[in-house]
Amino acid sequence: MHNIGKTEFIRALGVGALHALFSLFVILSSIWLCMALWIQEPLSWLWSRILIGAWIAFALSILGLYAAQPFFSRKKDAIIYILGFLCSLFWYFGLEAQQDRAWAPEVAKMLHYEQQGDLITLHNVRNFDWHPDGSYTEHWETRQFDLNQITGVNIITSYWMGPKIAHTLVSFDFANSRPLTFSIEIRKEKDEKFSAIGGFFRKYELSLVASDEKDLIYTRSNIRGEQVYFFPVNMPKAARMALFEEYLHKADELAKHPKWYNTLTSNCTTLVFDMVQAVSPQELPADYRLLASGYLPNYLYDLHAISPQWDLHTWYQRAHINPRVSGYQHISSADYSYLIRKGLPHPAE
Repeated sequence: MHNIGKTEFIRALGVGALHALFSLFVILSSIWLCMALWIQEPLSWLWSRILIGAWIAFALSILGLYAAQPFFSRKKDAIIYILGFLCSLFWYFGLEAQQDRAWAPEVAKMLHYEQQGDLITLHNVRNFDWHPDGSYTEHWETRQFDLNQITGVNIITSYWMGPKIAHTLVSFDFANSRPLTFSIEIRKEKDEKFSAIGGFFRKYELSLVASDEKDLIYTRSNIRGEQVYFFPVNMPKAARMALFEEYLHKADELAKHPKWYNTLTSNCTTLVFDMVQAVSPQELPADYRLLASGYLPNYLYDLHAISPQWDLHTWYQRAHINPRVSGYQHISSADYSYLIRKGLPHPAE
C-alpha cells in the first residue's frame, strides 16, 4: 500500500508538471502570436483585432478544458492547440521581405556599384542636407573610391535609449577622398516610425545606406539629439579593404534577396560583427555586448581593437563628439569630419 501511494504521488507530480509546462507554452505562444498579429495586421485594423480576440478566447478555452478533463483526454486538446499554433507559424514565416513598397525618401534608393580591380564606383550615396526641424533636402551622389587609399576604419555608436542600446555605424577614411559611412538600418515606409517591438515581428526590411559623414552622423548628433561617440579602430590594411568589400557584398545580397530586420539577431551591430568576422583571421569571441550594443566599444577595447593608450573612461570622454559639434547648424562636410576626429589618435596598422 505504501508503494502504491508513492507511485500515485509521483504520477500526480508528473501530471502536474506536464500541465504547468503546457499551460506556460499556451500562454507564451499566445502572447507572441497576438503581438505578431497586432504588428502585422494581416487583415484590416478591425478584423485583425477581432482575430486576436478570437485566438485569446480559443487559448483560454483550451486551458480550461485541459485543466478540467482527465489526463488521457487532455491529449486531444493539446493536439488541437498545437495544430492551430503551427498554422500561425506557417503564416508568419511565410511573410516575405519586399523591395517594392512605398519607401520613405531617405531609404528609397538602393546602393549599387561597379568594381574595376580596386576602383569602386558607388551609386546612390546619400548626402542629404538635414535641417534643424528634422526635414531634409534630398541629394544622392555617385562617388569613386580606391580600396588601396583606405587609411582607417572607425566605429560610431549613437545612443538613443540609454547606455545599453546604440546604433552602430562604420566609417572609412581615404587618403584621396572624403570619408564614407555605412549604416545598416530599417527600411521604413512613408509615414512609418521605428518600433523596437515591431523589429521583432518582421515589421521592417533591412537597408544598407552609404552616405557622407555629415548626413548619417550629423542627423544623429545635431538633429535628433542623440549622444554620438567616434572610435578609430586598429585594423590592418588588408582587413580594411576586405571589410569595405564585405559591405559591397551585403549590398548585392540585399538587392537580390531582401531580408527582414530583427531587433535582436539581424540589426546594425550583429550584421557588422558578421562582416568583421568574415574578414578576421581569427575567431572573434561571442559576447553579450554584441546584443547590448551600447557596450560595443568596451568589447572592442578588450580585444585591443581600440588603442590602449587611454583607459576606457577617458576614451568615452574623448570620443564624445556632441560637445564639439552641437553648436553648428551650417557646417561643411569637410569641417564636420575634421571636428568629429579632433583630438583622437590615428589607429595603428
